[in-house]
Amino acid sequence: MTVNTKKAMVLAAGLGTRLRPLTDLISKPMAPIVNRPVMEHIIRLLVKHNFTDIICNLHWYPDDIKNYFGDGSKWGVNIIYSYEEELLGTAGGVKNVEYFFGKDTFLVISGDALTDINLTDAVKFHKNKGGVATLILTEVDDASQYGVVLLDDNKRIIGFQEKPLSGEAESNLANSGIYVFEPEIFNYLPPRGQFCDFGKSCFPDLLKKDVIYYGYRHNQYWNDVGSLDQYQQGNFDALEGKVRVSIPGKKIKEGVWMGKNCKIEEGVIIIPPACLGDNCTIKKDAKLYGPIILGNNTIVDERAVLYRGIKWGSGYIGKDTSLIGAIIGYDAKIRDKASILEKAVIGSGSIIKDGIKIHPSVKIMSDKIIDIDTENTTEG
Repeated sequence: MTVNTKKAMVLAAGLGTRLRPLTDLISKPMAPIVNRPVMEHIIRLLVKHNFTDIICNLHWYPDDIKNYFGDGSKWGVNIIYSYEEELLGTAGGVKNVEYFFGKDTFLVISGDALTDINLTDAVKFHKNKGGVATLILTEVDDASQYGVVLLDDNKRIIGFQEKPLSGEAESNLANSGIYVFEPEIFNYLPPRGQFCDFGKSCFPDLLKKDVIYYGYRHNQYWNDVGSLDQYQQGNFDALEGKVRVSIPGKKIKEGVWMGKNCKIEEGVIIIPPACLGDNCTIKKDAKLYGPIILGNNTIVDERAVLYRGIKWGSGYIGKDTSLIGAIIGYDAKIRDKASILEKAVIGSGSIIKDGIKIHPSVKIMSDKIIDIDTENTTEG
């Protein structure tokens, strides 16, 4: 069976509020996973499965996405954009660009999730079933965190439960936010310009109207990157090969990737897995215990100790500083002898002064300066 579907929409307009302070100054699709924006991993997945014509809806920091991806030619695809002055929801955003799809079967995928789902198989399933829509479903351990989907024996969708209480879930299949549609779906969406969400409005409405559509259960990796913990886990899973993505840099030994023009001084210890971006400097006797990810142009000074951490590009990690299980944004500076502890998050552009300890799970918003006078006023 030949599958000719070439058109896809990447949903990239959301605010990413649950990832703040990391998303204070960027849109969630631009949050890096192993030093590539998470949306780039989605674009590469679309390329792998021969989707060539892509439209992205934008809202929060739209120029950053447009400037990074351009017309898509770098990845061998054609990308155009749809800016939403006011958010239209997942279904409203798709309805807004109905013109793009014409009479073709098409795919809709979140631009801020991490996955290696076999999209070709999903489209084949959709074509074989013949419904107006197919939802790609992920098996989850804790159904209370998701809207779950109920199927009959023919994989037809027959119901939903929205975040069921523990022990009351009738399914462990979550809506992954990836859909295959026939153009007839537009007959069931409100007029262009109206807010509409697939999960909350469109799909339940299809059930009421007895419209036949299906669920495709996959067995690949999926992470909606819906929280800071999931963001960190997605990075570590990518480093450890649990999700098939392209890691930038040269693999210098098993589990260690290094970008261009990096400088590693004497006495440095790097325990894999680790990913260093371009132009990183790791100074004498620093210790990196993986999983560790350092973005481009990061300086790690003498005797610093990093363990299970993520540092976005630029900025500085000072002498004798320790980062334990923390996430640090772009151009943040962690001064000498500071300590950033488990699950702490430092926003981009912030400065943590000498000797300051940031306690576990504390979040520092972007562009803040934390010294001895402000240490006790940080967010928990």
